[in-house]
Amino acid sequence: MTKLSVNINKIATLRNSRGGNVPNLLKVAKDIQEFGAEGITIHPRPDERHIRYKDAYDLKPIVVTEYNIEGNPIQNFVDLVLKIKPTQVTLVPDGEDVLTSNAGWNTIKYQSYLQEIISEFKNAGVRTSIFIETDLKLIEAAAKTGTDRIELYTEEFASQFELGNIDAVKPYTEAAILANELGLGINAGHDLNLENIRFFKENIPDLAEVSIGHALISESLYLGFQNVVSMYLNKLK
Repeated sequence: MTKLSVNINKIATLRNSRGGNVPNLLKVAKDIQEFGAEGITIHPRPDERHIRYKDAYDLKPIVVTEYNIEGNPIQNFVDLVLKIKPTQVTLVPDGEDVLTSNAGWNTIKYQSYLQEIISEFKNAGVRTSIFIETDLKLIEAAAKTGTDRIELYTEEFASQFELGNIDAVKPYTEAAILANELGLGINAGHDLNLENIRFFKENIPDLAEVSIGHALISESLYLGFQNVVSMYLNKLK
């Protein structure tokens, strides 16, 4: 079964919009795990517009499943991860000015840089993953960085699936097959939702984990967290 890691950035955004501590980020993380989710994901950004660096530390004892911290490996982020030592760090090449992640790594251009960063995290006992698109040459280069996993950037699939183009999954299937051959674990995330998640999972061999935030939080506003987490788990079986 593919693991579900819930990204709780949007909970922090809602909390920050009014100040104070409502909704309580730590309680939400605890409850989501009790509802069955197998992981919690956060993506702190330098401006702390949603997840704050303090949240990352406060969540450490709360996350009893898998703790995944995403982000661009600037020095503050690297220091954070090395101190907390989450289950997994997912490296995302997003600039400070982007609203949400919008591109994967060029693992050829940044080969030596990624090798250095990944080595540092792995020496600290942290599993590593690289946010990446489906270009097979980039998948091959990713394997040379020493990363444990890749996270397939699924926005293009989600956009095309909504338009009825189910063949849009084919590049992701091919990327996953190659990644498996190269010994890389496979994660996926970005715009996956209750409408497309089962089809995607069924077409990605050995999909280890999906990280879902915006869609799951939005769906939960209508259907309830406990119900939505259960619905995702059923579709991922």
